[in-house]
Amino acid sequence: MQILIIGAGRVGCAVAETLVAEANDITVVDSDRLRVENLQSRLDLRGVVGNALSPQVLTSAGAQDADIILAVTANDETNMSVCLLASRLFNIPTRIARVRNSELRNYTRLLAEEGFQITSSIWPEQALTESLMRLIEFPEALQIQTFGDGKVALFCVRAMAGSPLVGRTVRELSVHLPTVPVRIVAVFRRNRRLDLSGDTVIESGDEVIALSQGRDIRRVITEFRHHEERIRRVIIGANTTLALQLAEALNGPEGRKGYQISIVDPNLDKDLNCPTDLPKDTNLFHGSITDEEMLTSLGIEQCDTFLALGAHDETNIMGALLAKKLGARRVIALTDNTTFSDLMQGTQIDITVSSTQATLGELLRHVRHGDVVAAHSLRRGVAEALEIVAHGNKKSSRVVGKRIGALSLPAGTSVAAILREDENSGESNLIIASRDLVIESEDHVIVFVPNKRLIPQVEELFAVDVGFF
Repeated sequence: MQILIIGAGRVGCAVAETLVAEANDITVVDSDRLRVENLQSRLDLRGVVGNALSPQVLTSAGAQDADIILAVTANDETNMSVCLLASRLFNIPTRIARVRNSELRNYTRLLAEEGFQITSSIWPEQALTESLMRLIEFPEALQIQTFGDGKVALFCVRAMAGSPLVGRTVRELSVHLPTVPVRIVAVFRRNRRLDLSGDTVIESGDEVIALSQGRDIRRVITEFRHHEERIRRVIIGANTTLALQLAEALNGPEGRKGYQISIVDPNLDKDLNCPTDLPKDTNLFHGSITDEEMLTSLGIEQCDTFLALGAHDETNIMGALLAKKLGARRVIALTDNTTFSDLMQGTQIDITVSSTQATLGELLRHVRHGDVVAAHSLRRGVAEALEIVAHGNKKSSRVVGKRIGALSLPAGTSVAAILREDENSGESNLIIASRDLVIESEDHVIVFVPNKRLIPQVEELFAVDVGFF
């Protein structure tokens, strides 16, 4: 597939690394020569230095042959305009734009075919907000991703000594929860994936990835960790725009309400558009998250969750460490630097999150081959989970009509579950995968892929013969 990426920033680099590893033909355009040269030195791709709003630059980048254009610069106007050029001048079929201005969500016609002719818009702040909401609602989890419009959840949790399943085998989970559809998808021990079987014993410190219905998340998590008290007091640092979006989601009409939220931003007094209409139980403060006196004045010792969401990774890390030292129960730091994130493992920081990875998950489902409904990056991009629709019949498909145990899946890859529509109600039912379960046409198959380099093999397996269509 010929893919043209506009922007070599963090998101552009992450997308390029992922797609290059999957044998795509990638070209990256950016006005910053050093960024382009850095990418070319590390990855097998072509780089073009120049302004992507120039038709000549796009032509030299091969826009006339591109299948997909991903406009992921930090500038909304550039991304939107590039998509318009890609449609009008080069007829590129799939045009995806990263858009950060949430106000534009109210003007769908502007972004659609009659406006800037964007086929898909990616909202990074919205993706990150949804991820953070799930982590606040389920404080025991390291990561939670959803499928089937939220009906199914794939979540990661670190096993704790004294929990019901620690010291016991994987197969005992179904004994403990006989009425709950659940499957342990993968277990990582000291960052290495175990060869999973029913006899695998869960140890304290294991990173367990499991799948269940969304309504059963808490019941399953308590098999690996002690139940934690509900989050009530939240302090968010360094990014008022993102913090207010999160506060609105938590305490707004669709939120659970009842959260006491304090937002701290060193640039608050410089913002001429400082909001006055705040979400319920939300207060704004001018200050720094690395200021001990400031955090103490906010009652950091009574804080259930502290989130450092500023633009600078170093400040977020230092602020989170300081908050933990001062008594915050749980701290989350935003960092898009994978090296920093790796260094934080085993420290006082409970979780690191990445806006790049949240955005990447949204992008992936649009660029995957086949009918991919959802694609989520796991373990900071190393692994991935896909929701793929199985099309065709026994003659045209390699999966339809086959037992899961008979599928030629890449090493370590597994089918976790199937979402199958009920003919009478029209609702999707979750069926936990087993070796003898037969895949039917139009099933939504949830696949865990331990290494993104295996994605092309999975896509090929689910592809149908051309004659089917």
